Amino acid sequence: MPTTPRRVGRPPVTSRAQILAAARRLIDRDGWEELTIRRLATETGIGATTLYHHVRDKDDLLIQLIHDYAEQIPLPAPHPDPAIRITNAAAAIHDTLAAWPFAAQAITTDGFITRLGDNALTLIETIITAATETGQTPQQAVHTFRTIWYYTVGEILVRVRAHHTHHNNPAPTPKAFPNLDPAQHPYLTSLAPQWPTLAWQNTYHQTLPALVNALLTHPTPQESNGEVPHEGDPVPKSTTEAEAG
Repeated sequence: MPTTPRRVGRPPVTSRAQILAAARRLIDRDGWEELTIRRLATETGIGATTLYHHVRDKDDLLIQLIHDYAEQIPLPAPHPDPAIRITNAAAAIHDTLAAWPFAAQAITTDGFITRLGDNALTLIETIITAATETGQTPQQAVHTFRTIWYYTVGEILVRVRAHHTHHNNPAPTPKAFPNLDPAQHPYLTSLAPQWPTLAWQNTYHQTLPALVNALLTHPTPQESNGEVPHEGDPVPKSTTEAEAG
């Protein structure tokens, strides 16, 4: 009686954790763009039909991957100083995402942050709560978080792309700011030889406290109704203009 040939190599996986681990291996090796449900089925040693019991489609796989990874972000110990609590929470997010840059790239998808799991949302709640303790409105605290978030993820993505470019094209780095006029750009001219080294230095942890303190000291301006004006809204008249008009 003929038997079904068995896959040589890794034994078939059966758990969600094993499937997500296999997906991570494929992403790290080939990139997210190359990952398909069929390739994941081959990697895990199970049929695509069986795999669909765990993962509905590629979008669902992305959400599961990020949820699983975000749950690994360590929750910092509580601190009485709101600024330090914000700094510690942002640093925890940064360090976890920097360890797997694909996660940072995925989370920057529009609206994705609202679909994160409890662990990541707890850190966001920590930042917003701490900001309100300094006198900010909840709306201002959201903008404080957003600014820190852009700074954190942007720093990671710039480094990832720079590393990727250098890895794929290991040619010598071209001279920074060639052909500058020293009279017009004296500092850039003098710093040009050091620029690549200075630009590559990781100063995130050193500069984050300064950013947090600045945001807490100078929060986003609010309208009298407590709402932040949207881009394109008419600029309200000042009291003097209103009286004159």
